[in-house]
Amino acid sequence: MSEESVARLRRAVLRLGRDLRRTSAEEGLSPAQSGALATLAREGPMRAGELAATEGLNPTMVSRVLAHLEEGGLVGRAPDAADRRGTLVRATPAGRRLVRRLRARHAGLLLERLAGLREDQIDAILAALPALEGLSDIAPPAGAAAPAARA
Repeated sequence: MSEESVARLRRAVLRLGRDLRRTSAEEGLSPAQSGALATLAREGPMRAGELAATEGLNPTMVSRVLAHLEEGGLVGRAPDAADRRGTLVRATPAGRRLVRRLRARHAGLLLERLAGLREDQIDAILAALPALEGLSDIAPPAGAAAPAARA
């Protein structure tokens, strides 16, 4: 792939990501808060350390993210039945409703954008989905810098 093609892909992904993140910001959530809440809603209860690893956040950042979400009534903490020394964090019903609303808004934004494309462009996007999914599933190399803090 040429350097120009890589730059074009990066610009397209960043623009879409920015527009999708804007919907979370309109709900008062940072990208880190939105991502953590979505993970808890999708994956179920987990320890803060597990959430930090899943979201690529450091433990201090995860503590701040969870404090904000807890203050908003979007997550709650409970003792871990398997290990009473630990605590599990889970999305509350209000948190799950917010995630559903955000997902619907994200889908609506993408559908609106797709409606502006020609049928052959939509077909090309559909054909590229498996490769894009594979690209997003590749882990960064060991020792690579962690994603920028997204508080």
